[in-house]
Amino acid sequence: MTIDGIVQRDPKAKVQEGAEVAITVEEATESHIEPEDIPLDVVYEDDDLIVVNKPAGMVVHPAPGTPSGTLVNALLHHFGGKLSGVGGSKRPGIVHRIDKDTSGLLVVAKSDAAHHGLAAQFAAHTAERAYLAVTHGVPEASDPRLRGIRGASFETGGILKMTTQLARHKFDRQKQAVLFGKGRHAVTRAKLVERFGNPACLALVECRLETGRTHQIRVHMAHAGHGLLGDPTYGGRRKLPAKALSQAGLDAARGFDRQALHAALLGFEHPISGEMMRFEAELPEDMAQLLQYLRE
Repeated sequence: MTIDGIVQRDPKAKVQEGAEVAITVEEATESHIEPEDIPLDVVYEDDDLIVVNKPAGMVVHPAPGTPSGTLVNALLHHFGGKLSGVGGSKRPGIVHRIDKDTSGLLVVAKSDAAHHGLAAQFAAHTAERAYLAVTHGVPEASDPRLRGIRGASFETGGILKMTTQLARHKFDRQKQAVLFGKGRHAVTRAKLVERFGNPACLALVECRLETGRTHQIRVHMAHAGHGLLGDPTYGGRRKLPAKALSQAGLDAARGFDRQALHAALLGFEHPISGEMMRFEAELPEDMAQLLQYLRE
């Protein structure tokens, strides 16, 4: 960027009235990512976008340590190498992400116009996103402990609302941390769906995102004292009471080797047609089987 012909590198530089500002936008470069013939669970597809049900264990886009086998590799093969270039050569078509070990719905842009339109909706928090999670403990309004946690409040219907800022952890750059006063604004709402155990020690919770920060649900639920079952980063090593569940339930819970989190619902306005679209994805086999054992 130049201001009155002078190169300006400070993004916070003040611009005087009448100044001439010139911005040079680099042309989109060809992606260096190789297409790979990886099966995709396609929920919906048209000329501008595709909605896929991502399996747990698949990374969304290549990164150091995961150069291949990603959703982007699979999409490039599916589309013959063409995706929206707005995301850059490393993240073509990617509008939003879910973690490697989280399953569920993602929308990907095939055209630049769709990418801009979808990105605007996610930035404005108008896209609808709901996740199903299995948590340690039961996050319910009758628990006085929750009312003493900073950032926690309850809305009508016993919905737990977590309002904090999130930023990279001070010492572990792979983690996110809850902050107050700095960081990125983050809001999660959690609704209790089902209790498991006698006494209840696990719960199925529907989490809805108002914002979409990295690891948001995992961090917020852990901050509330209800970390996700199987989460190696935020869930903590919590023991389950041996007599609260059946042996099959205990074994299933103790052996669940990823965060029990599934992006179950995704809704948005089609960026080209303006049609309201809403998609749902059933629980993957591992979570469905887990719930079956917990109910015994």
